[in-house]
Amino acid sequence: MSTATHSAPVLTASPRRRRPRRSWIHTVIGIVLVAIMLFPVYWMLNASLAPAGNSLNTQWLPLDPDFSGYSRAIADQGQNLVTSVIVAVGACLLSIVIAAPCAYALAQFRIKGTAALLFLVLISQMIPGIVIANALYTVYTPLGLINSIPGLILADASQGIPFAILIMRAYLETFPTSIVEAARVDGCGHVRAFWSIVLPVSKNSLITAGIFSFLFAWSDFLMALTLTTGETIRPVTLGLYTYIGTNDTDWSAVMSTAVLSSLPAVILMIVAQKYVAAGATGGAVK
Repeated sequence: MSTATHSAPVLTASPRRRRPRRSWIHTVIGIVLVAIMLFPVYWMLNASLAPAGNSLNTQWLPLDPDFSGYSRAIADQGQNLVTSVIVAVGACLLSIVIAAPCAYALAQFRIKGTAALLFLVLISQMIPGIVIANALYTVYTPLGLINSIPGLILADASQGIPFAILIMRAYLETFPTSIVEAARVDGCGHVRAFWSIVLPVSKNSLITAGIFSFLFAWSDFLMALTLTTGETIRPVTLGLYTYIGTNDTDWSAVMSTAVLSSLPAVILMIVAQKYVAAGATGGAVK
């Protein structure tokens, strides 16, 4: 007669029991850090709704909001906002038109010195903006491009084109050449294949490069300060700067202008967030 022996179960502490507590701590830390980073944005919005006066006297909560600051901001900076939109959109389109074929050629064609060209593109991102602005001022003066929208578009596009090339080339390196070769067999030329096949498939990288080019131009201050000398052509960043150093103490108008100038960039990033995430990581894995 056989007897069965049963071993007592061994109880071990599971390390998973500590994970919920760590996750809770990480969540709290994340909320605190986000609150700290977003506090200037909240204070800007809160001060824009405060009555006209010193922003130091603004309450923590806009219990009695006053929208007169926005009325003055639109009256003072409305034309400057339109100028910024035109310049940013123009610089974005110009950057994409130039960067897209350059990135495709550097990614797909066997060109001698590609590494050196990419190194030069990267180096161009490290040149101080004041150096480029002074050089453009010297070139713009005889061409009559000072105080002109085309001049600002060209200047801002010079900042967006190198970055757009780097972003798009990283994605186009992973583009399957068999698709282009099939189109070539069907009779498509290089330009037709690039326009009809490569660009539609590269939508994410195009949008990503375009958004960053738009943001570079929208937030530009140095080029606008150097290449504009009058009040006719003035982006909103330079218009906001005119409030500084004057006897104007209506900080609600200043903060209202800052809020209005932030809205296009915020809306653009919210709408195109998924394209930016896909385009930024599209060339990360080969």
